Amino acid sequence: MLQPHAKGSVTLMQGNRACAEAALAANMRFFAGYPITPSSEIADFLSTALPEKGGIFIQMEDEIASMAAVIGASLAGAKAMTATSGPGFTLMQELIGYAALCEIPCVIVNVQRGGPSTGLPTSPAQGDVMQCKWGSHGDYPIIVLAPSSVSETFDLTIRAFNLSEALRTPVILLSDEIVGHLYERIMLPQRDDIRLAARRAPSEPMPGSYRPYAVRNPREVPIIPDLGTGFHFHATGLIHDEEGFPTRDPQQAAALITRLHEKINCRKREICQVEKRRVDDAAVLLCSFGATARSCFQVVKDAREQGEKIGGINIKTLWPFPDFVFRELPPGVETIVVCEMNQGQIIGEVERAVCGRIKVKAVNDSSGTMMAPGEISSAVFKS
Repeated sequence: MLQPHAKGSVTLMQGNRACAEAALAANMRFFAGYPITPSSEIADFLSTALPEKGGIFIQMEDEIASMAAVIGASLAGAKAMTATSGPGFTLMQELIGYAALCEIPCVIVNVQRGGPSTGLPTSPAQGDVMQCKWGSHGDYPIIVLAPSSVSETFDLTIRAFNLSEALRTPVILLSDEIVGHLYERIMLPQRDDIRLAARRAPSEPMPGSYRPYAVRNPREVPIIPDLGTGFHFHATGLIHDEEGFPTRDPQQAAALITRLHEKINCRKREICQVEKRRVDDAAVLLCSFGATARSCFQVVKDAREQGEKIGGINIKTLWPFPDFVFRELPPGVETIVVCEMNQGQIIGEVERAVCGRIKVKAVNDSSGTMMAPGEISSAVFKS
């Protein structure tokens, strides 16, 4: 395991390795997973590095059991994570919904590959965007972060843990095969420069009278005790009351679901991150996320050198979707070109955000190869 370097020093690192290193830096001390391409390097590295830090690594029999183990570890107070790819991510969906309802902090890394089904196990794709949002049944919110580089993988992994702990919610790091297997220079921060969110603990003097899901207003995050600390509570997959016990009361049901959404929606501007390049005077914007953002930004650079007024937006937070960014674009923007390695998933959110004020076009690629700058340029500049 690498030690944090001095300020200004760099090292060469793979994207998946950066994810694992960041998880350790965030004090993740429990990992359960099942090997699957193209995320396997995360588990492989943590299988030796995590026990060295006093943590627990378990290879489970499948992805369902992996997610269940992560939930159990988190309920007991550990920062917990799993890593997988498309088919394994599908198997985890029911328990992701359970974690959302019971407000159990955890981080799920999905290094995307071609699909559906077994698909293209070693090839890149970005087809899991909507599955992240709607994969489990019911009406619940989710936070999804999408890195486009090795450095962003490190930073967003730590951010995923901080958001998860602070808001008591599962957070998904949605990487892809290109970013996961890419080697780049990365500057590792010093340990003292990494800010971590601490999970709040209840301070009630009488544990027996504690109501774990009681809050003063819908925007608050409940303070739920770790199992084994003397506070007793019920973590059920059923709609529950403030004590955690099942209820069929319509008002309590509505209040619970509303609060799950509100605790995230009211913090949307704080949660959402985008990277903008040359947007202020742009007539055309290239919009993308993950590995595709790299190609889009190259097109922006090349086009600007030719005098074309093109800008770019890299969406680092896919969910909640940063719709306010698109509502607040400069008036000169005439066209947004949404580039995705799928047949069109995030484009609908862009169209919804601009409400017909700006023309929206798509560049889609499901070939199992990276969307190249030339492919985007051809679509943008074709007559």
